[in-house]
Amino acid sequence: MRGVLTLGLVVAAGYALACGPRDTTTRLTFSGSALGPEGDVVRRQLARFAERRPGVRVELQVTPDSADQRHQLYVQWLNARAQAPDILQLDVIWMSEFAAAGWILPLDAFKPGVEDFLPAALAAARWKGALYGIPWFVDVGLLYWRTDLLDRAPRSLVELREMALRLREANATRFGMVWTGARYEGLVTVFLEHLAAFGGGILDPSGRVIVDDPAAIRALDFMANAVNVDRVVPPAALTWQEEQVRFAFQNGDAVFMRNWPYAWTLLQDESRSRVARRVAVAPFPAGEGGRPAAALGGAQLAINARSANPALAFELVSFLTAPEQMVERARLAAQLPPRRSLYETAELAAALPIPLDQVRQVLEAAVPRPATPVYSELSEILQVRIHRALTGQQLPAAALQDAAREMRALLARAGLSPEGPAQ
Repeated sequence: MRGVLTLGLVVAAGYALACGPRDTTTRLTFSGSALGPEGDVVRRQLARFAERRPGVRVELQVTPDSADQRHQLYVQWLNARAQAPDILQLDVIWMSEFAAAGWILPLDAFKPGVEDFLPAALAAARWKGALYGIPWFVDVGLLYWRTDLLDRAPRSLVELREMALRLREANATRFGMVWTGARYEGLVTVFLEHLAAFGGGILDPSGRVIVDDPAAIRALDFMANAVNVDRVVPPAALTWQEEQVRFAFQNGDAVFMRNWPYAWTLLQDESRSRVARRVAVAPFPAGEGGRPAAALGGAQLAINARSANPALAFELVSFLTAPEQMVERARLAAQLPPRRSLYETAELAAALPIPLDQVRQVLEAAVPRPATPVYSELSEILQVRIHRALTGQQLPAAALQDAAREMRALLARAGLSPEGPAQ
């Protein structure tokens, strides 16, 4: 089968003589990202598991690296009731969709020990109280700031604005702050951090839409003013995704940048980066009535509900999410472990490129996106309305009121609204 790489086959000695030619090897398939350092480390770890389990053949079923394409492929496989892959790497925002569809197994029957995992990562792995995934690695939104221009990170959004304005007006940089403002999921994560900073949210714990509450309107007002009034954020950022934002900050054009951990190592490359060794990270600071925030990303490991070997699949999930595998993943792929205890160890401090004390601060501020099977559709509504407000096509209050109305109608059509049927 094309795209399937056999990583290891260990058969007990004497098997062929005792049992004849009949093959009783158990085949287990794992599907996820397999490019670059991520691919190297997962191949290494799957081979190690196979070596420890004689009679088990572990195969890596390669999928596209694009999250959207991987999602589409998983939906096709699982909708067709395929037994393989046994284990799937799922983005945190897919968990509720796959769980509600009955495509992945609830894991509570395996009695997983999850006390050490970050609460935000576990929240993203649950649907209707049941656990459907084990956190594998986490991504969090980071506020990058220039240590050559500031002696500390801003403690509030008011301070962030003041620092950015002062340094931009002093011609220390072209821009005060850069973030991902194009109309895509990255814009929603930036909005989520502003929401939390002002005490708002997208859905409340009961699933009620609250994106048009006063706190949410204050958050979008702050974002719109940053672009259109203070010009702290350049209007060009409304077309930017992660890499355009990184290039602007890396070239020394901004005091602050909101981006993901992947940017850290690239920013430290002195041959390409004008800010190498002059950068630190912090959570996005609190505004009025809120708290510091960092949008949660990352991946969970889930088990196909039609797997022929669910117990063995869970054994592999447990192996891949054990502390030693997570430290190796941090060292080889620079990905953040979701186990809290690791952030107190010298092993992880040596493995991760980002200073551990700075990362720990951000992880404590992690905020998950709403757990709902229709998250992708809700996000699309938000992307359109937020972008309209930032480009001046609508006032923030009107944009969020329209978004909330559309979101409530969507939830009602999907039978997920606590507010009754659509009006």
